[in-house]
Amino acid sequence: MSDYHKLVRLHGRDMARTLVKIEERRFVDLAAEVLADHRSEAGYTYSGFCMTSLPHRSIPDEQEWRRPGERFTLVIEPGALYDAEGNRSQLLGVPYGPKARLILLYLQSEAIRTGSQEVELGRSMNAWLDRMGISSGGTTYKAFREQATRLSTCRLVFVKPHDRDPRKTVNRRDQLVDGTIALQEGDSRQSSLWVETVRLSDTFWSELRKEPVVIWDGAVRVLAEKSHALDIYCWLAHRLHTLESPVGVDWKSLHAQFGASYKNLRQFKPRFIDSLNEALATYEDAKVVLEDRGLVLHPSRPPLRITAG
Repeated sequence: MSDYHKLVRLHGRDMARTLVKIEERRFVDLAAEVLADHRSEAGYTYSGFCMTSLPHRSIPDEQEWRRPGERFTLVIEPGALYDAEGNRSQLLGVPYGPKARLILLYLQSEAIRTGSQEVELGRSMNAWLDRMGISSGGTTYKAFREQATRLSTCRLVFVKPHDRDPRKTVNRRDQLVDGTIALQEGDSRQSSLWVETVRLSDTFWSELRKEPVVIWDGAVRVLAEKSHALDIYCWLAHRLHTLESPVGVDWKSLHAQFGASYKNLRQFKPRFIDSLNEALATYEDAKVVLEDRGLVLHPSRPPLRITAG
């Protein structure tokens, strides 16, 4: 679908920008940025999160989040804090936006890299956030801390049809982590001395190990503030390399999966196409064709040809 990488390779970034429409120049910039990044760090995410996602914006604290996927429906129940007597002292709401996604990607990637259910939140996480262009301290880090608390306390419910009776459903309820994802704010030199861990829940760790999807840290860094594009990138990373032949995905299905913020297709289509171009600018080998009825996905090489160990 996109020739931005080819234009940059043939003509260089500056010349390539003159060969496209003004509104497309930012896609050229993204393609040039990823082509200039020769690092090949692998990241990982659970396949289930590639097929459904967190909300992009804040929703009312008491409201649960429900998104249908191909194999199951994801329901996220908002978390809460309790006092010493067991009374609810604060309703926290469902995690949302790019920062929640980045924390979740770090936890999954680090667990797969290390082969451990225990994930370090000190030096390793600060180094990863630095690579993603996120500095410790200030309002940005406070926002990360808020999303970390929401991720620690929310509950995920995976609802899928019963294997033997499609009229019935199987509900699996679990938390992402045991304990609290506590992020420390302050001077980066002090933070580098701080080491604390969080433990992925048994169910989540088991599912992640069975079906990890390989992504590229460089793409995550470029899309760190673009939650729509990041979701599309992870979806393509999961789907494209497993295809044996082209597969069509109509607009209704795309809207159901990615269009929670848009009531109708007329509003959704231009925003999706824009985010799709951002995702494709970071995934050079992705073969995706845009048609009137939706997308055609073609078999493609994965973002990184690395097998999770």
